[in-house]
Amino acid sequence: MFSACLVALASSVYKAEVRISSSELVLANGLIERRVHLKDFVTTTSLRRLDTGQEFLRSIEPEAVLVVDGKEVWVGGTTPPPNRAFLDASWLANLKPDPKSLKFVNIEQAGISQRIPYEPRNGKLSPLQGRAAILRFEGSGLKVGVRLEIYDGLPIVSKQVEIENLSGKSVRLDHISSERLSVVESHSNVEIRNNSQRQHLTALTNMSFGGSPMEEGSAVHWKTDTRYGTQVSYNLLTPCLLDIHPPVGPGAEIAAGKSFSSIQSYLVLHSTDTWELRSMELRKAMRVLAPWVTDNPLMLHIVSINDSVVKAAIDQAAECGFEMAILSFGSGLNMEDTSPKNIAKFKALREYADSKGIRLGGYSLLASRRIDDENDVINKATGKPGGAIFGNSPCLCSTWGQNYFKNLRKFIEETGFRMLEHDGNYPGDPCASTTHPGHRNYEDSQWNQWKVISDFYAWCRSRDVFLNVPDMYFLAGSNKTGMGYRETNWSLPREQQHVHSRQNMFDGTYDKTPTMGWMFVPLVEYQGGGAAATIEPLKDHLLDYELHFANTLGFGAQACWRGMRLYDSPETKAMVVRMVDWFKKYREILESDIIHLRRADGRRLDFILHVNPTGKTKAMLLAYNPTSTALTESIVVPLDQAGLSETAKVREKEGKRSTVALKGSNLSVKLNIPAKGWTYYVIE
Repeated sequence: MFSACLVALASSVYKAEVRISSSELVLANGLIERRVHLKDFVTTTSLRRLDTGQEFLRSIEPEAVLVVDGKEVWVGGTTPPPNRAFLDASWLANLKPDPKSLKFVNIEQAGISQRIPYEPRNGKLSPLQGRAAILRFEGSGLKVGVRLEIYDGLPIVSKQVEIENLSGKSVRLDHISSERLSVVESHSNVEIRNNSQRQHLTALTNMSFGGSPMEEGSAVHWKTDTRYGTQVSYNLLTPCLLDIHPPVGPGAEIAAGKSFSSIQSYLVLHSTDTWELRSMELRKAMRVLAPWVTDNPLMLHIVSINDSVVKAAIDQAAECGFEMAILSFGSGLNMEDTSPKNIAKFKALREYADSKGIRLGGYSLLASRRIDDENDVINKATGKPGGAIFGNSPCLCSTWGQNYFKNLRKFIEETGFRMLEHDGNYPGDPCASTTHPGHRNYEDSQWNQWKVISDFYAWCRSRDVFLNVPDMYFLAGSNKTGMGYRETNWSLPREQQHVHSRQNMFDGTYDKTPTMGWMFVPLVEYQGGGAAATIEPLKDHLLDYELHFANTLGFGAQACWRGMRLYDSPETKAMVVRMVDWFKKYREILESDIIHLRRADGRRLDFILHVNPTGKTKAMLLAYNPTSTALTESIVVPLDQAGLSETAKVREKEGKRSTVALKGSNLSVKLNIPAKGWTYYVIE
């Protein structure tokens, strides 16, 4: 919500435009620009921030690189420039088209590509607006379109390549680099011991799996560039060549007259090297590119499928202000069972949930389980199952995989389920089988499996099916992933869980908005730990139960509240209702961006700041005391990202509001927090 408001404001000032001349294409929006040389040859010559002047490219590359039937084909590109450390504009006059390049035909303006359909539940959405240009190339029996997009108010350029086969026969696309850029190195070191330097720009793609952070997506490869002989690295190991391509293949057969579309990439050009501000730019981009990540329902995980237990839990969820119920792992739900009896049972429960204003859905396990030798992923090295990311995993393109997705679609359609928790989602395993009906061999197996799951998630998104997916499938349609925790954390004694929880959320909200991640609360035992780790009986552990609400909702995230019920006494219900009402009262600011102030260490106060310069509440400070004694500390709270510079209206909890003078956008606060307590300050 916060970012959408900012984008709406910025969009009116930073309008995207496409300018075309005989010699150059320019995509710009007042924040950034991409310049593409068109005379004699085609190549991107500049990626630049207009507000800071920062140039992100040091040299030139083709617009795409294909390998078709074993032969390398360039889309654009030139003979080598004199130096790859920087680009002198005068060199362009002496460069020639690379002999491997297809012929440039023409260029046309267009609207931005079609998005995954989404209607926000709160009715507040600033649709992605922008302009596009399509560069057309032909040769070797191929027609290639390179679509470049730029958006209103965002420091982002996007790219996708489409290949049409005009050869009259089937061809095989062995490899495609849809974006290859010689990027200015972020660090210049003589000895480079690893490849993990943080870059000036972040590359995102809709092909992301395997649990990697968004900025290290599966198709994003930061490579060394041995052509860059003047780099400082003695062994030429600087990771300064960005290459966006599938990890394997795609190995796609393109029939005569048919087309192939690459993954879509998004380059976020950062305005700063400050990690907090860079991550805020990334979080804001995700809210607009994948607006469904702002859907952040309070969700009860029910560990039963007994009708009376489920209905009682739904009743409690509705009474307490929860918004979603999930038939959780361990409940006994089998969404692969599409028998009339099973469909009828869960359709009736969904209808009951609807009558209470609760979205009902369920859990299904895909990967990280073994089916059988015939349907599991086959290891390329051994020719046998095993050795997958989770040890064993079914191939999505096997007969079992095809039936699995057919059954899941049928179950969701016929029950009307409103959400899916899809565990063990496709993690990226290639498969060396040559007998699975959905892929030919190892080379096309990863691409085809990714298409299966991304198409399924887009289908779910089109039906407004909420998706909990423990992986970074956001740009493919998922709503939420794990905030980042180890499951055994929840078998620890209750008081230790609170520190872990705040540590995990503190770390997880650097690369995710608060609404993009879920946490966990073991109302019943989970991963062991016995009575010391669980909240049940709820009435006996009200302080710990309340602190879980204060932790999770205070960070603006949600938890898997996993058990049979939300309350077991009037006192328990009153506490749950009070905390839910508090969250909903401050929902806008609590779901806004976090400024990370002090990480929990179990020894002293820890605290965060939510900021929203466009809201009535500009900021909210959350502070926690994990110790067994009362603590007092004076701290300085930065309010520049909240849009406050001279004065602020401040109150602790629901107390009296005071107008306070700021010093350089900084607010001085004296915290007094009782043992195991917490507090919040509302800043307007």
